[in-house]
Amino acid sequence: MLPTHRQPDTYTFGEARRLWGSRRARLVSFAFAVFCILIVLSASSGPRLRLFPSPWSPSQDLDAEETPSSPPPPSLPEKPPLPLPRPLYWPRPPTNNPPLAAAPTPTRASNLPPPATVITDPPPFPKLPTPEDSGDLALWRQRAEQVKEAFVRSYEVYEEFAYPHDELRPVSDGIRDNFNGWGATLVDGFDTMILMGLDDLTNRSIAHIAKLTFVEVSNSPHLLHKNKQIQFFETVIRYLGGLLSAYALASQPLYLARADDLGRALIPIFNTTTGLPPFGINTKTGIGGIGWPGNSAILSEMASFQMEYRYLAHLTGRPEYVKHADFITEFLRQHEEHDGLLPLAYSLKNGEAQGKLYSVGARADSAYEYLLKQWLMTGRTEPKFLDMYLRSADAIIEYMLYISPQRKLLYATDLQRTTLRPIGDFQHLSCFLAGVFALGAATIPNVDPRHAWAAEGLAHTCWITYADAATGLGPEVIIFRGNAAGHRWVDELRSWDVRGRPGAVPGTSEATPVRGEEDREYEIHDKRYLLRPETIESFYILYRTTGAAKWRERGWAVFDAIERHTRTKNAYASIKDVNAVPAPRDDDMPSFFFAETLKYAYLLFAEEDKVPLERWTFNTEAHPFPTFTWSAWEQEHLGIR
Repeated sequence: MLPTHRQPDTYTFGEARRLWGSRRARLVSFAFAVFCILIVLSASSGPRLRLFPSPWSPSQDLDAEETPSSPPPPSLPEKPPLPLPRPLYWPRPPTNNPPLAAAPTPTRASNLPPPATVITDPPPFPKLPTPEDSGDLALWRQRAEQVKEAFVRSYEVYEEFAYPHDELRPVSDGIRDNFNGWGATLVDGFDTMILMGLDDLTNRSIAHIAKLTFVEVSNSPHLLHKNKQIQFFETVIRYLGGLLSAYALASQPLYLARADDLGRALIPIFNTTTGLPPFGINTKTGIGGIGWPGNSAILSEMASFQMEYRYLAHLTGRPEYVKHADFITEFLRQHEEHDGLLPLAYSLKNGEAQGKLYSVGARADSAYEYLLKQWLMTGRTEPKFLDMYLRSADAIIEYMLYISPQRKLLYATDLQRTTLRPIGDFQHLSCFLAGVFALGAATIPNVDPRHAWAAEGLAHTCWITYADAATGLGPEVIIFRGNAAGHRWVDELRSWDVRGRPGAVPGTSEATPVRGEEDREYEIHDKRYLLRPETIESFYILYRTTGAAKWRERGWAVFDAIERHTRTKNAYASIKDVNAVPAPRDDDMPSFFFAETLKYAYLLFAEEDKVPLERWTFNTEAHPFPTFTWSAWEQEHLGIR
């Protein structure tokens, strides 16, 4: 019989007295007294570690260290948001990574005022309009359920054929390891499972999250990057964002512990001469890789980790997370051009701006998005982010928005950096901008009405690119050429204003879908539809901020087209030509299809507002973070100014 299986001993009264007098008994009594004191202390108010963490499966001993847990963020949607207490900072064992370099201080231009400081009394969050009646409630519940079924069906095929790899190849049932081989589809889609209430899938996924170490890239022969470099940008928005959102939604300490592990593993990427992050890092050695061509850092990659790292700092109390995030933000503030536009690349050697274009599409998009969203995430108490966003948004409106001459399609084009000459392109990625403008128009006091008009016009153009196509799905890139490129939207607005503002605001009227390519005013430069979320994302935000039912209906049309033209036997695949029916398939189902496209569709069709925008802010991969404000302790400890 094993020692742990002994039968209990029995004692006479006299033997019990002798035992009480023994040294061992005294130690037991002392331990019991300490235990009672701890029980009393644990009932006191204030931040504390839980003596008995909530049970979960598998057991928490899978985690290498005990993780202090803050009281949970608000549940969705029954409870109102609760202020998080002072973050709990706990030391970790030193790693073998090289020592961290101090973030350099940007040299401020002589004519640039210092950034605004934190305020304690932000204006009340504006009341968002009640959505219009969109018809039969049972029908919308059924549509939301159809999205859930699409998620479960395709995710279970991923589990069967591709887990634990990053993505499923949905045509061949093959695998793809394009994001470190850590299970991108699982981690990226995890908070969508939570929001949809898919408990079976969630419970099956916990063990994988518990095993993640982030020490090195998978040895999979299917790995996209053979040099063991972790892609900083993609890793932050998919893995770190997904883990932080899961913690916010489910309050499980494991998810925060993994997020903190990953956040610390990526920190050495800032050990460059300028403090700017290169493309990737080897998390095992802590050595950063080379940059993009010209040894440069890309705008979207260096400006799209701030939400994640600042929220992680709020949860853990680690100053280094805020230090690097705020250094990059201030660096960008010092490098604004044309009153708010940002170059696409910067030298890792000396920080000088590089690149020949301005863009709100690839290599730029989320940099502008995070300016507004950092302001919203921290309870609108940090006006420096709002100031930067307003300058950038106004510059985008002034220089980058163009309108076509006949159909009056409003679009955001790339510009040549030296001449501000338009390229005439409009990327599917740029459709996010409609949602950002809508979010700003709904939350910024006394904002220029052009922001709301731009949101409406850009979202309508994104919709038209879908409605014009034979499949009902939007292409990756279109180009307005020659006379069809039109002219700057602000010039059209000024002319409209001089004429007494007749009719609708230019760019916001309803254009009729056109199937003939010669009458569209644009050419399709890239015919693919990659299961992208940006259009349905903007429809969701416009529906929640304006209440207009048309955005919900258009969102359903998009999802219906996805069902009809991208579905494989059991999953979904990108298509090669939006104008071909039947559409030829690509052997590709990105993790963002689970994290973003299906999540926004579900939230758009769901009867209840599961993620109220006044209480939550989505990162660029659709992972929601709860709104919070910095306490006085945090401002002092983390250097929040």
